[in-house]
Amino acid sequence: MVLPIVCGIETEYGIIVRSPDGAEPTSMSPMTASSILVSAYVDTGLRQRGASTASGTSWDFHDETPSNDARVGDVEHPGTTPSGARPGGAGDISVSTFAPEVEAHLVNTVLSNGSRFYVDHAHPELSTPECRTPREVVRYDAAGDEILRRAMTAANRQLPGRREVVIYKNNSDGKGQSYGCHENYLLARSTPFAHLAAGATPHLVTRQIFCGAGKVGREADGVPASGDVFQISQRADFFEEAIGLETTLKRPVVNTRDEPHADASRYRRFHVIIGDANISEVATLLKVGTTALWLATIDAGLVTDPIRLAAPVSAVRTVSRDLTLREPLELADGSTMTALDIQWEIFRQVDAAASHGILESIGAEAGNEVLQRWHDVLATLERDPMELADTVDWVAKYRLLDAYRQRHGLAWSNPRLAAMDLQYHDLRPERSLAARLGLQRICSDDEVARAVIEPPESTRAWFRGRSLAQFGDAVVSANWDSLVFDVGESALRRVPMMDPVKGTRAHVEALFDGCEDAAELVRRLGA
Repeated sequence: MVLPIVCGIETEYGIIVRSPDGAEPTSMSPMTASSILVSAYVDTGLRQRGASTASGTSWDFHDETPSNDARVGDVEHPGTTPSGARPGGAGDISVSTFAPEVEAHLVNTVLSNGSRFYVDHAHPELSTPECRTPREVVRYDAAGDEILRRAMTAANRQLPGRREVVIYKNNSDGKGQSYGCHENYLLARSTPFAHLAAGATPHLVTRQIFCGAGKVGREADGVPASGDVFQISQRADFFEEAIGLETTLKRPVVNTRDEPHADASRYRRFHVIIGDANISEVATLLKVGTTALWLATIDAGLVTDPIRLAAPVSAVRTVSRDLTLREPLELADGSTMTALDIQWEIFRQVDAAASHGILESIGAEAGNEVLQRWHDVLATLERDPMELADTVDWVAKYRLLDAYRQRHGLAWSNPRLAAMDLQYHDLRPERSLAARLGLQRICSDDEVARAVIEPPESTRAWFRGRSLAQFGDAVVSANWDSLVFDVGESALRRVPMMDPVKGTRAHVEALFDGCEDAAELVRRLGA
């Protein structure tokens, strides 16, 4: 039986504060601005509780273990959950008690659509709820952008002196600082991590040819952008290791963080940090969909011809700086393949694995859509990448900027092009260059608007979101794998949710019907 892959995206957004004359003031730090942004959104939601998207519920760090390394494993307590408690049964929702001491963070909240909105270092970050299909990820990623727009509006009402917060969905500030767009995929714990890492690497290195966001210039950590060049990926300059635990220093192609946010005896979370934040919805669909299907193929032991790159880190940069897609990459056996060759080979192996039911990992309909779009984008890249200006971010941006560059006789190092690069990612609809280019949509405006408020129905996010919407005042804190309720007793009540595919609408909606308060819900759960 193929394991259902639950997936999601975490996006750190770029943020600046502008004064009335358009300059960037120095009196407000990005961390302060980010805190104002998140707090303003939460405050607005609380005041408008009838159509609330923000509950005021804080994030619970009870089970956070970001320093666990998948290469080491939990040798001291095998078969335990991240919190050290033995997983119970089949992961059904149940109830436990603990002392009423919950850490609260003013700029770290959970929303009624099941997502998390918070400040990470100096950036606002939004993590989508758990999703079962790539289309669902696209919808909640787009909802995240809309939440940031609403937060911008709310924050700008509070800023003094006509200053304004501006948010960008990009991955680099042009000054040598990068911020991430991470993906998460739920996989079977039984698959050896080394096997996953080796198999995933060639895909993670080369998929940028259809999901890169494009960038003017070259950068490195702490070194401002320079160079007369346009490249495919915003993040490629910032990776230094083939494999490792870090996410902000010495960034690895394959991240080894072992923090499943689920029953650790059954699941692992494959945490992907090498990816660009996409404006194109089709690019997001391909990024998540192709990766999910390839990981499912690896997980099922159906990889027939493994590809091993000789130098993955340098290959990331080589691919990013090769707009022709023809630069050979050296393999471990001394032969070479281009990024496009590697993607075709991975596609062929996934296509072959489809007969073994691998598409069911994300749903047969979704799997067939991803396969068709994957084939089509590779065929078009092979023919002429510039035909993908309505689909692939780096192509859309390149065509726009290159036309302007040639019209005005500019070098790629001209600051005007860097400014246009940034404006492509501007979340203000009236200022966004991407909004003017006719990029293909996956989701309608109505679908996105509903996703701002409503959680996905197909994962435990539905239970989290419905609990916040119906009993938000009683939810003290929340995490991916639990909710903490105050039901008026001496101890708070923690509801574990260790299985991401339980707690769905079909699974628990009846529990909410006729429930007058959180205490009754908790009693029903414990029955």
